[in-house]
Amino acid sequence: MDPINIILLINLVVTMSANASAAKKGVRISVLKVTERPESFLQKLPPNISALILILTIVSAFNAFVLPESFKEQFAIWRYIGLALYIIFSWIQVISFKELGDSYAQDVVILKEHKLVSSGIYKYIRHPQYLSQFLSDFGAGIALLSYIIIPLVILIELPLFIMRAFLEEKILLKHFKENFSEYKKKSRFMIPFIG
Repeated sequence: MDPINIILLINLVVTMSANASAAKKGVRISVLKVTERPESFLQKLPPNISALILILTIVSAFNAFVLPESFKEQFAIWRYIGLALYIIFSWIQVISFKELGDSYAQDVVILKEHKLVSSGIYKYIRHPQYLSQFLSDFGAGIALLSYIIIPLVILIELPLFIMRAFLEEKILLKHFKENFSEYKKKSRFMIPFIG
């Protein structure tokens, strides 16, 4: 196994551990404290696609579903760029989950004591968790030279995340009304400083 794959796997284990407490808390919260949960395929499909990509990332780190070994040297710089993207955005995702605190849930929901988080990274973009998931998965696909992960991320995961983010915005606007409208004026959808 080459060093890029090893570093990627180590980062994967560490960030998954960092996210484990938020995920466990999110399951408990979503069962006990939900006041509104819209019915939509966007509740389960995007997280399931992300889980599939996670499995493919692990398998690809062991050289399945990747370009032949001869391409590794030819695309070495792209692999390093992909690894950097993966590491940076996997940690931004950890930060975005932590910043949500008690307002984090795995599903698109409104909780009993839901707070509109508009500080930290959320001051600049409203959906850093989706942006960072997309970019970390895309980076992993490039770092591993996976011919399955890259198209899956671009063609399926990204559009689903955008649709899920719009669903979140709809429910947040309904719940927070003017406060969310004001927050939207001061922040960007997914890309900081653009739009």
